[in-house]
Amino acid sequence: MKIDDKDRMILDLLAKNGRMSYVDIGKELGLSRVAIRERVNQLIDNGVIEGFSVIINSEKVGKQVSAFFEVDCEPASLVRVAQHLAELPSVASCYQMTGPSTLHMHVLVEDFTKLESFINKELYSLEGITRVESHILLRRFKSRKGLKL
Repeated sequence: MKIDDKDRMILDLLAKNGRMSYVDIGKELGLSRVAIRERVNQLIDNGVIEGFSVIINSEKVGKQVSAFFEVDCEPASLVRVAQHLAELPSVASCYQMTGPSTLHMHVLVEDFTKLESFINKELYSLEGITRVESHILLRRFKSRKGLKL
C-alpha cells in the first residue's frame, strides 16, 4: 500500500490522540468523515494500523519501578527463554537485539522488593540464561507514543 500525505497526516493525528473522531480529523484535513473512515479502514486492512490502544501511566497504577534488562542466552535456549519472559505480566516489552546482549526487556513492578523477586525467581532460575544486566529508570524524558512519519 502506498501511503500518501493525507494518510500520513491521519496517522500523525491518531498517534497523538487515538480517540480523535473521524469528523474532527476530517475538519483538520479538509475531508469528509466518510473519506476519513475509508482511509482509516484501508490503513487497518493493509496492516499499517495494527490496532488501537490505551497508554497507561504505570506509576498511577502502582508500578513504581521501571527497569531495563540486557539478557544473554545460550543460542539453543533463546526462543524458549524469550517466549517465557514475554508471557510474564511484569514484562512490558521483550526484544531480540543485535550486539552483546541477546534479549532486551522492559519490566514494570510495584517496588524494589518485587524487582528483586523478579530477578531471583524469574530470571536467575531460568535455564539457558548466561548473563543478566539491569538498569533502573530514574526519570523519563520521552516515551514512544506512536510512530512519527
